[in-house]
Amino acid sequence: MAGSGGLSLRTLTGSGWVRGSCPAVLSRLKNAAVVRPGFLSKAEEETLSCELEPELRRRRYEYDHWDAAIHGFRETEKSRWSEASRNILQRVQSAAFGPGQTLLSPVHVLDLEPRGYIKPHVDSVKFCGATIAGLSLLSPSVMRLVHTQEPEQWLELLLEPGSLYILRGAARYDFSHEILRDEESFFGERRIPRGRRISVICRSLPEGTEPGQPPRAC
Repeated sequence: MAGSGGLSLRTLTGSGWVRGSCPAVLSRLKNAAVVRPGFLSKAEEETLSCELEPELRRRRYEYDHWDAAIHGFRETEKSRWSEASRNILQRVQSAAFGPGQTLLSPVHVLDLEPRGYIKPHVDSVKFCGATIAGLSLLSPSVMRLVHTQEPEQWLELLLEPGSLYILRGAARYDFSHEILRDEESFFGERRIPRGRRISVICRSLPEGTEPGQPPRAC
């Protein structure tokens, strides 16, 4: 089982943030599931967190997502940002998205309480395009990807505060993804205690969707 301490740890060369079931999976998803640790400075992480906190505080944590994928969360779609935050999001766009990709204008913000988690799911192509990129704030977490047809094939991403993750192509369509609940939060044999986690998620426009059309959350 993915996450079992008894499994040997296989990571991409030079990376301590990605582990997988076998070298073939690591090779296949090398450019499709990417972690960039330390993408944000401490000051940048604080800038985003402070800007988001007043909006999130007005919402209550929910336990019934519209597609039953998320437990213990609050979320918002945000289009207006301070100049400092816009500069950060522009860096995300440059790092994760190709020149021909159009981004959904509202950025999806997801706040998981310490006991919250995201269940395994595959994002609908109706609501998100080929690439999503998320900034992780406040707490480390582990994202697990499992092949939808061959569950013995899996990948895990260690998402530390200030990191950027990018999912595209096969990682989006052939694998489910989830954020592990606290009691299951291990990266190999390493315990990754979960606290409150905020993710700031940029998404490419779904094919056939016009810019400005209201999106649905991924």
